Amino acid sequence: MNMNTWLKPVIRPSLFLVLAVGLAGTAVSAADLEPLPLKLPIPAFMGTPTDMPLGDHIEKPSDKPRPPFLAPKGVQNLAAKKKVTSSDKSPITGTLDLVTDGDKESNDNSFVELHRRTQWVQIDLERRAKIYAVVVWHAHNTFQVYHDVIVQVSDDPDFTQNVITVYNNDYDNSSGLGVGTDKEYFETYEGRLMDAKGVEGRYVRAYSRGSTYSALNRYTEIEVWGLPLD
Repeated sequence: MNMNTWLKPVIRPSLFLVLAVGLAGTAVSAADLEPLPLKLPIPAFMGTPTDMPLGDHIEKPSDKPRPPFLAPKGVQNLAAKKKVTSSDKSPITGTLDLVTDGDKESNDNSFVELHRRTQWVQIDLERRAKIYAVVVWHAHNTFQVYHDVIVQVSDDPDFTQNVITVYNNDYDNSSGLGVGTDKEYFETYEGRLMDAKGVEGRYVRAYSRGSTYSALNRYTEIEVWGLPLD
């Protein structure tokens, strides 16, 4: 063996210089990251029902709080008070502005309810942004699993080109947007936090196709955490 190999220094990164890689291919210093400042609603129920319908495509619920999600310092909820449009032109109850009004509680007047089958709501962030996380609350007033939860980002308001999928748990392609590999999950007061990995775009669209509780589609709140680019 070449003795020079024994003399080469071993270089290990300092814990204070660790780089968090994966945010749209960029490297961010750990010192520039901090927990996402989420404000959660009041839990509508406690505990885990014993008759919950578990399957291969459903994530087992946890009785522990969700770990903090790290994002660059200064990220904002860019969806707050922004305009919302939808595939459903006449919601059953509520109005589309409830999706971004900041009210995440499980009250009857906090959500908009859309018709059956696959429906979507879309948020115009009004400017391009680098998006690190999307948090979705459908309806957390009862223990249920929403189907075909898909979140996409694009600069095209019609979502016909340059569409980036952030999350997709449509395991059988029943919504026709492609087979997803993410898990279905039980709705809770924490909402579903989706790692957007720093994708860039102006519009965010969220799909669903009913739940184990109802064939209708409810949206309580959607938050889009990122930094404006323009």
